[in-house]
Amino acid sequence: MSTTTDRDAVAEQLEPFRRELTAYCYRMLGSAFEAEDAVQETLLRAWSKFDGFQGRSQLRTWLYRIATNVCLDMAPAAQRRARPMDLFSPGSATAPNMAQLEENIWVGPIPDERVLTGDPAEVAVGRETIRLAFIAALQKLAPRQRAVLILREVLAWSAAETAELLDSSVASVNSALQRARATLAEGGPAGDTAEPLDEEQREFLAKYVKAFEAFDIDGLTELLRADVTLNMPPYQLWLQGIEELRTWWAGPGSGCRGSRLLPVLANGTPAFAQYRPAEDGDGFTPWAIIVLEIRDGGLAGIGSYLDTDRLFPLFGVPARLKADGTPA
Repeated sequence: MSTTTDRDAVAEQLEPFRRELTAYCYRMLGSAFEAEDAVQETLLRAWSKFDGFQGRSQLRTWLYRIATNVCLDMAPAAQRRARPMDLFSPGSATAPNMAQLEENIWVGPIPDERVLTGDPAEVAVGRETIRLAFIAALQKLAPRQRAVLILREVLAWSAAETAELLDSSVASVNSALQRARATLAEGGPAGDTAEPLDEEQREFLAKYVKAFEAFDIDGLTELLRADVTLNMPPYQLWLQGIEELRTWWAGPGSGCRGSRLLPVLANGTPAFAQYRPAEDGDGFTPWAIIVLEIRDGGLAGIGSYLDTDRLFPLFGVPARLKADGTPA
């Protein structure tokens, strides 16, 4: 590219694809931070090679080809991300295993605004396919199978388009898709919160916030399904069942007493930024991003993600709250 104006013009053509590419890379990699790195690398490669592109294919297809190659390079099979429930047996609230694993082990949350775009129908599909349970299930697939399933099932590309992008054959793509579908079919239900919140769900969430901020264990328990799970990356610990969660809140989890919650949207589901009382007694400081899984009118899963140094800036929430709960 010969001039600054040319470079700026190319960047303007590429930038509108950032959000959908972020969604694609997040599904491929299971990490909001890796997805952003992958998209940045994708756009940089496209920007630097734009003179050679010359419209030989659609710009969107070309960008997805680059993004796929970037993700395949970043997603070796030995480093597939997962949730604690995918790796370990459920633990005990009376003797919790608080061992930590590295960040690159965990599937992490992402703000809806980073990945959802388009008309209401597209947004509904987007919500369904960025849920944490679905993202975790995708990570069980071999990387190329993952790419095939996302392109075919999520983005509705044809087998021929997918084969061309992956430099493969239609038969190979169809075979990979069948294997991917079979693997995903082994998973359980992913919740029922893909649609925009209705009045019943808003009332349910209001009850959750009231009970949590009051640390009303009985009130929280009333919202739980019998098979409810609680997990807290980066800890290996995860708990299952109402009595385990009651024991946790009454014991090791009692440090959350007095917390404040700010609503956010993560992975197509309701979520909250949790602040615990500051150790210096002045307001509240970040503790977790909580992502809820609601199924059949009950709370089926609670994911508390404790990497607040990175997650709170990602979600654009305050670094501290005053004593009255307003941003410091």
